[in-house]
Amino acid sequence: MAFDVIMPQMGESIAEATVLKWHKKVGDTIAKDETLYEISTDKVDAEIPAPAAGTLLEILVDVNTTVPVGAVVARIGDASEKPAGAAAAPAKALAAAPAAAPLAAAVHPMGVEDDNSLEGRLKTKSSPLVREMARQHGVDLARVSGTGQAGRVTKEDLEAHLAKGATASATIAPALPAVHDPSAPTLGLMPALAVAPAPAVPAFAAGERVKVEPMSRMRKIIADNMVASRRTSAHVYTVFEIDMTHVAKLRNKHKKAFEEQFGTKLSFMPFIMMAACKALRAYPVANTSVDGDNVIYKQDINLGIAVSLDWGLIVPVVKNADMMNLGGLARSLNDLAERARTKQLKPDEISGGTFTITNPGVYGDTFGLPIINQPQVAIQGVGAIVKRPVVVTGPDGTDFIAIRQIMFSSLGFDHRIIDGATGDLFMAFVKKELENSTFGLE
Repeated sequence: MAFDVIMPQMGESIAEATVLKWHKKVGDTIAKDETLYEISTDKVDAEIPAPAAGTLLEILVDVNTTVPVGAVVARIGDASEKPAGAAAAPAKALAAAPAAAPLAAAVHPMGVEDDNSLEGRLKTKSSPLVREMARQHGVDLARVSGTGQAGRVTKEDLEAHLAKGATASATIAPALPAVHDPSAPTLGLMPALAVAPAPAVPAFAAGERVKVEPMSRMRKIIADNMVASRRTSAHVYTVFEIDMTHVAKLRNKHKKAFEEQFGTKLSFMPFIMMAACKALRAYPVANTSVDGDNVIYKQDINLGIAVSLDWGLIVPVVKNADMMNLGGLARSLNDLAERARTKQLKPDEISGGTFTITNPGVYGDTFGLPIINQPQVAIQGVGAIVKRPVVVTGPDGTDFIAIRQIMFSSLGFDHRIIDGATGDLFMAFVKKELENSTFGLE
């Protein structure tokens, strides 16, 4: 009998996934747990192993096709078996078809938020961007007509729903003057009675030599999240100069023994992570999220560490980072970064972050001004560590020029919640730790 290969559920809130690549073609033999295909979800890209050994009899889902969790994507069996053929709907038809009536009817509008069935998740467990947009505008997703799989509400569906509301408001009160409230979030939609924006400038002119390439799924998710974050948080930045000479000496002195003890290399990042954890304990407002008029203080410190990939950017999370010593932080960081690059991360390993650190300095950047990773309220940018001549004051008060290892580090924070003074005090705390702490090494 042929074995159905189904689209796995890569996390409780994930209801669909897109096939990125098939590692085997029809007729190829495959071993159990050998990589069969790659998928992309709203949370993570992952390689999916074959659930059984045999011959790949059918591929039912084309590359770049999105299907619900639980859909049959391929069949594996004995080479002598014939493909099931008409037994399964083609993936193209599945992806293009509108929400099926039985599925839509199974979700009662008033109880859909409590529905944990596949249909309920497809309807209400939309992407984080859509849920954030709905929350900000006070929209019940159960009342929005969705065009995604099984009626799932997409960003375009929500924008169309909000646009209808804006048009209705304008029709009811046409005599009112055009007034725009700059404090009101619009998420790219023209607010009611606002002055119409200027038409968009074409991306390229007729006859211009260009190469047009569609965004990857990951790139589209990144784009949506970054634009939404800029429109959600009032971004403010502060940049501090930090003398990393002390840390550099500690690292050089202990890196060999450290690697022997913990089985991993010691970079500068674990020192920065430990300093950030202590600062988050001292200034817990930087470890919060905003929920309407409430500030949610997170009791755990889960550090998101941005990892650059050849195909985009991902932020794996070191959970309970403040409970780890330098060795634990280094091992967790190096493990997550390596598995991010090999597409081995699990959805819960890139969710639940409460504060993010990004390191553009690895490319020689002096400092960066990164965008906040929603729903967090702060993000630290780490610049390159470079030898610079600086003025140093000796024990006797004499000033002299010395060569020091200097790093510029920024803090981007949400000014709705964090005042400028608090942001500066946070970074002053980080600076003091990095310039003076022994980090348990001595």
